[in-house]
Order: sequence, then C-alpha cells, then structure tokens
Amino acid sequence: MSAKASFRRFLAGAVLSTTVLLSAVAGSLPAQAAGENYAGYLADGYGIKWGQTVTQQAFADALVKALKLDQAALGLEGKADEALSVQKAVSLAVKAAGLKELAYSYPQEKVDQALKKANLAGQATGAFTLAQELAAAVDVGLLPEEYYKEAVKNGPVSADLASLLVGKALAFTGGYKNYLGGTADDDIYGKLYQAWNTSTLIEAPELRKVVDEGLKQNLVTGYNLKDARYDSHFDPKLSITYGHSDIAHAIQLVGLLRSEGISAKLQFEPKTSAFIYLKEWGEPQETPDYKVVQIENGNFIAYSKEYDISFEFANQQDMERFDSIISKYAKKNEEDQKGLLIGSWWQPLYTSLTELPNYQEITNNKIVKGNYIAQSFSLNEKSADVVAGFKKLDPAINITAYKFWADQPFYNYLQGESK
Repeated sequence: MSAKASFRRFLAGAVLSTTVLLSAVAGSLPAQAAGENYAGYLADGYGIKWGQTVTQQAFADALVKALKLDQAALGLEGKADEALSVQKAVSLAVKAAGLKELAYSYPQEKVDQALKKANLAGQATGAFTLAQELAAAVDVGLLPEEYYKEAVKNGPVSADLASLLVGKALAFTGGYKNYLGGTADDDIYGKLYQAWNTSTLIEAPELRKVVDEGLKQNLVTGYNLKDARYDSHFDPKLSITYGHSDIAHAIQLVGLLRSEGISAKLQFEPKTSAFIYLKEWGEPQETPDYKVVQIENGNFIAYSKEYDISFEFANQQDMERFDSIISKYAKKNEEDQKGLLIGSWWQPLYTSLTELPNYQEITNNKIVKGNYIAQSFSLNEKSADVVAGFKKLDPAINITAYKFWADQPFYNYLQGESK
C-alpha cells in the first residue's frame, strides 16, 4: 500500500496525533415496556433513582432534571412528600412531554373514546383536564397498554412506571435515544443510504480554526469532526461505535449482523476527518465530499466525508460477539483477500465506553464548541501531550480526555503497526 493510500485509508477511521487521532462512542437489560431499560438509562445518564416511594416532588425533580424544565410549568398541587398516584404521574408526564395543548383539545366524546380503550372511562379522579390528559396519554402511547390496569387502580406510581414516563417524556422532546432503526428492519438499508447521501462535510469554522492550527504546527497530523446533535444517546453498557468511509461497507455490515442473528439499534453519525495531505502526493482532486486548503509550507489540509455507526445491542452476548464477527468477515489480513466485506480494512476501527474482552484501553481527546466536537484517539501515554498542546494554542479551549476501549487491530495501529 502506498504512503498516500495508507494515509487516505486511515482518515476514515483514524488519524495520527503525535501518534494518532480520531472519533468514538460506546449486560443484559431488565425487562420493561417496549424493551427499553428506562430506569438504567435515567440512572446512568442523569443520576435519577427512586426511593421506596415515588413522591410528587421526586417525580417532578426527575422531569425537571432530565428535560431541563421550569418546575412551574408542571403545575404541582398537593403535598410534595406524598406518594404520587399513577394518574397524577401521567398528568405531569403529559405536561413535561409538551402534549398539554393536544390533550386540552379533546372534547368529551374523544376523551370517552380514548379512555374506553384503556378501561379508564369514568375512572379519572379529578377535573376534566385530568381525563383529557389521560386520554391523550393513551392515544399517543405515553401510557402503554401494559400499564392500563395500574392507571385504573390509581395507586402509588411504581418506580418502573415512573421511569417509563420520564423516559417517554424525554423521547417526545428529542432527549432519548436517537437512531435510524434496527438491524432487523427491512428498510434500514435505504435509510442508511439516504442518511449518507444527505450528509455533508462538517464545517464548524470556529472549532476548525483551532485544530487546523494544531495541524499547521505539527501538534497533530489529523483530527475528526462530529455534530453532537446526531449522538445516539445509546446505553454505553450495550454500545459499540464503528467508523468507516464507504457507505457500501456499512450496508454490508448491517446485512452481516442480521445474517449472524445480531439484533441491534443503529444510528448513522456523520463525520469529517481532517489531515495533512503532503504536496509530494500530487495535486489533490476535490469533490463535494473531499475538499483541500493549501497551507503555508505547500502541503494541504484535506477534509474527507466519513461516518460512524453506533450500535446498541439487545444483550451483552451479542455485543461481545461483534469483535469475532468483524475479525472473520471485515478484517483484512492479506492483499486481495477473498470472503470479506467490501472495503474491509487491515485495522478496522470500533470502540466502546465499556470494557470488553480482547479490546484495549485508549484515550479520546475531545474538544467541544457549541454542537460541534473535534476529537482525537491516542495511546493513553500520549494524551497529556495532545491536551497540553491544544491548551497552549488556546487556553480557553474546552478539552477533555477520557479513557475507553478499542479493538486490538486499531490499538496496534496506534502503536505504529501497519497490520
């Protein structure tokens, strides 16, 4: 492989920083409605846990914390330390989810029709507005069918239902998991292609100004840009992020996982890699997905459109199987090797925030400005130099470094190995 081709291949997934730079993400779940572990999600992401009794204040505090609400918008009534009833919890969740105008548009006939489906007709223990809120919650799925009986009894809300209501309120306001679909979906391939076709090079000029200066000063030889608005918000204990540059490879990868019986949610995350393109490689050819800017020494900074796909697996076993599947079908070991996915790499790149067998610990050096992220992967012992170098360029920069885990071949690459 030529120097140019080798460097071009690693843009897609890994770029050197002192050694190398780049981008990332990261048990079986307890059973819960719709297969979602809302309790675990709230505990891990927001530190929200319930005591023996879910009080009105505890539930309101959880909604305020998770959804960044003004508590006054919830219209709390009664004693804050009393056990919260199921119907009142649903009422608060409707307001937090931004559904109250929809609910209050319901005339009596529509309220009765909706509540009849849940055997709640005549069971709303309060003003007509409560009946409207319950009806809307039933119609839009905020209150799932498996909890109808609890709503009819209207006893103290359980921790399980409290977590579900907060989680679903997050989903209605865009704060829960963000994904295209699942490996089992027949239409996922078209959705992936469409996501790729509509993504563009990420500009982020203010952030790029700082990291480009790092390139010019040879602090790093590359970096990676992402937009946090595409973040999957997946459960890190069940997630792996896989980076590449060829969308046909992604399509085949999803098909491979399906053929292996792997069930996972997946999110497409646009990514742009920037790196030094040496002038001796010849005149670079620009396309809409590949741009260059010449710098003072005659070299170029190249910007290449790429992607990450984040997977959230159905269970720990499938998550652990991912490594062996990639090693067998998507890891190149020799030139012109047959039986591999299109565009397979010598050193594929996939990472997790959770320690996994056969993975190695590395560091992500992450710079944030607004919605945009510039991030670099390095060996742990190189991270301090990367952080210090960027801090010297801009003392006000928001940079953090955290450890996570990468597949063994990519770890080998960080150590300077070519295979």
